[in-house]
Amino acid sequence: MKIGIDKMGFATSQYVLEMADLALARHVDPAKFSKGLLLDSLSITPISEDIVTLAASAANDILTQADKQAIDMVIVATESGIDQSKAAAVYVHQLLGIQPFARAIEMKEACYSATAALDYAKLHVEKHPQAKVLVIASDIAKYGIGTAGESTQGAGSIAMLISADPAILVLNDQRLAQTRDIMDFWRPNYSLVPYVNGLFSTKQYLDMLQTTWTEYQKRYDTSLADYAAFCFHIPFPKLALKGFHKISDKTLSSAHSQRLKENFEHSIAYSQKIGNCYSGSLYLGLLSLLENSQQLKAGDAIAFFSYGSGAVAEIFTGYLVDGFQKQLKPQQRMTELAQRKRLSVAEYETLFFEEAQLDAKGNANFKEYQTGPFAFTAIEQHQRIYKKRTN
Repeated sequence: MKIGIDKMGFATSQYVLEMADLALARHVDPAKFSKGLLLDSLSITPISEDIVTLAASAANDILTQADKQAIDMVIVATESGIDQSKAAAVYVHQLLGIQPFARAIEMKEACYSATAALDYAKLHVEKHPQAKVLVIASDIAKYGIGTAGESTQGAGSIAMLISADPAILVLNDQRLAQTRDIMDFWRPNYSLVPYVNGLFSTKQYLDMLQTTWTEYQKRYDTSLADYAAFCFHIPFPKLALKGFHKISDKTLSSAHSQRLKENFEHSIAYSQKIGNCYSGSLYLGLLSLLENSQQLKAGDAIAFFSYGSGAVAEIFTGYLVDGFQKQLKPQQRMTELAQRKRLSVAEYETLFFEEAQLDAKGNANFKEYQTGPFAFTAIEQHQRIYKKRTN
């Protein structure tokens, strides 16, 4: 049975911070961001836009009523959780109007969790071929004003509908994961922002990529020559580029090497404008590749490297199916990104780091900001209130 990604949707914030503006405010050379990180801009969320609204918005545009009746599981993968108990997927299930007899869960392991969710979804559809699983990776990367990680913030959500006979990409069975107990990036319950050992984390990312890919090739008798593209987890595009160079194969023909390079550049195009969306960054890379490359065709194989600090890494593969281009919206995507409202650095510092001010009864209301189709509108007696916008 062929199982994989049938539809893909994406959502990000309505606000953007240009890296050139941030560089000027922080008194650094703009090239540090444009060349050192390969970043142009960052998506910035107000308090009324969170992982639930982004997740629901990403899925809202791709689901039909028939899909909502067939979906029997909703998985939200995130490391920006809003509740220690209630899954973000429960809110999303309700906002989207998915049929009630469905499972809704949240998964966590830093930026890796969406990959685990995909595997779980695939196994579920193998047992229940008529079912569909909605997998959403939704995150807001936030580090703090003036911190080393400030320039690698961002926000976004990728929704993927997993089904039999998918219209975009078939997931192969061959997968290989690696786990290491390391402290490269973590966020204790008592902290609103993560702790990061940046240089150590990049070294672990690259080493786990190389060692996992080397073992994967041995186990499954494969090489880069078998793939049209290689998608990477993208904390920031320059690190993904280092990963691309790390696995480069000098035995490839110059034509194939050039094709891989061009497709890699297509895969980072959206991340360069959005920044880091944690669990969704790998899959944003896939969407960016599919919507920007003119070379891809049905049957082309794609390799994927997923990484989550702490750390878990995985390499897996899939291949494109006939007509996959019909599921994509490249012009709409670029239009939406261009329409984001540009923030000054002062506006960004106020908007992005605003926190709810609860009264004695656990109530809070927020100023009205621009959001997607859904908004986080208030807290009432410590309960988060979400609404679908009517305009």
